[in-house]
Amino acid sequence: MYISSRRLGVYAVALGFAIVMNFTVPRLMPGSPVDAMIAQLGPRATPAAVEAIKARFGAVEAPLAAQFLDYLKGLATLDLGVSVKYYPQTVTEVLARSTLWTLFLVVTAITFSLVVGTLLGAIAAWRRGGRFDTVVSPFSVVMIAVPPVIIALTTLFVFGVALRWFPVGYAYDPSLDPGLNFTFAGSVFYHAILPVLTLSPYLIGEFQTTMRSSMISVLGEDYVTMGRAKGLTAATVMLGYGARNAMLPVLTNLALMLGAVFGGSIVTEIVFNYPGLGLTLFTASVARDYPVIQGQLLLMTLATLGANLLVDIIYGVIDPRLKDGSA
Repeated sequence: MYISSRRLGVYAVALGFAIVMNFTVPRLMPGSPVDAMIAQLGPRATPAAVEAIKARFGAVEAPLAAQFLDYLKGLATLDLGVSVKYYPQTVTEVLARSTLWTLFLVVTAITFSLVVGTLLGAIAAWRRGGRFDTVVSPFSVVMIAVPPVIIALTTLFVFGVALRWFPVGYAYDPSLDPGLNFTFAGSVFYHAILPVLTLSPYLIGEFQTTMRSSMISVLGEDYVTMGRAKGLTAATVMLGYGARNAMLPVLTNLALMLGAVFGGSIVTEIVFNYPGLGLTLFTASVARDYPVIQGQLLLMTLATLGANLLVDIIYGVIDPRLKDGSA
């Protein structure tokens, strides 16, 4: 209702391009899944074993046109194939397990960063030019510029190795049996603290700078002046009149940042050995596991496009002025 057909067409073209790239990129790497599996066997790579591997995974060495047709048929039937690295598990089973951990990590980091970043941005705009603004705003730029791998390694060494405040790997205590209980949930949150702290600085910096810029323009509007004239408290005017209307660009920026968030989660999960999509993609790349790589890249693409589409819809719902215009 708030999205034009032209806008939907853009999403369709982007999805089509992503499908082609998801198929092409893994095959640009040297070697193949068959070669990787034979190399892993080492001295056990008997002629019979090699023939068995080629018989099971020989399709990955077929002509590219045939592979692409099989790939499209699989997408049409929602069949992503069988994993080479985690055989005999299907790609859907591998990604379903990893997606839950990445989703938990990313949603937790975004929620935490959104609250902290927008609040810091609102206060900085409200006190523009003051001591708070002169300290927080430049520091936000620094947080945006620092690469996630630097933050991950620093966080791991300082809080995990040197101070030993937090665990340095995995998603929960391996001695625990997964279940719906406070002990397991507490272990999951405890192990997620360092990965979340690694993902948060970039997000907080982006949210703070976007919110500050948007808030400054909003504070000059008539309704903010009216709120002040009514004698409302500073917090009410700042949050109820200013921050609420300044959130629209922040939501848009959130959708655009999702690609960077997934990129940061890949690095974070590898550094902390966190069993999410990032670690799965890394192990699949080493094993030349084309089906898993294709499936994961497609999943991340759909998540990013879906989030952008959702934000477009939310944008139109939040801002009534868009009801009379096309999205």
